[in-house]
Amino acid sequence: MAFDKDGWAVDPKITVARRPNLAHGRMTTVSGIIVHQTGASTASSTLNSYLQDGANGAHFLIDKNGDIYQTGSVFWRQWHVGKLKPRCMLEKRCTPVEVKNFAHMTYAEINAYEAKKAVPDRYPSNDDSIGIELVGAPTGTGPNQGYETVTAEQNASLAWLVKELTEKFGVPMTEVFRHPAVSRKNEHEAESARW
Repeated sequence: MAFDKDGWAVDPKITVARRPNLAHGRMTTVSGIIVHQTGASTASSTLNSYLQDGANGAHFLIDKNGDIYQTGSVFWRQWHVGKLKPRCMLEKRCTPVEVKNFAHMTYAEINAYEAKKAVPDRYPSNDDSIGIELVGAPTGTGPNQGYETVTAEQNASLAWLVKELTEKFGVPMTEVFRHPAVSRKNEHEAESARW
């Protein structure tokens, strides 16, 4: 996959759908990829929401039929991750001091602590990860509702896009995550995503 000088894909499989409201500063390093689900049932509703002031979104959007849209330059930082979980805690490699300190920290304090680390000692963040959204609405109600199942076409496009991005930016597959793995999000988001 090739990108132009401004970070937009030059590939017939990708439709560029610029959404400047998603840009939140320059991203100079890509350390990981985060896979999300939109919370909306159509690509058009997500693309329209990305036009609003203060919008949050990812670099790429994959529709249910497998169509891929690039909504943000790969040189833009996007707000798509949220507050990071402590990676060492989940991978059982924290120091005893860290374990003790985390027990008394807020989510914001943990995020600030993690932000001082580099990948792979922390999860990829807004500052250094590419976000990929899969169109899919929540099912049910409540804080831990499910999501629509990712389609076979979406998974095929996701697998292709992840392969292309990891090769282009030298990102190991160990640094590709579902959103809830790295941040405190609904645990069912993108659980049927495969790459």
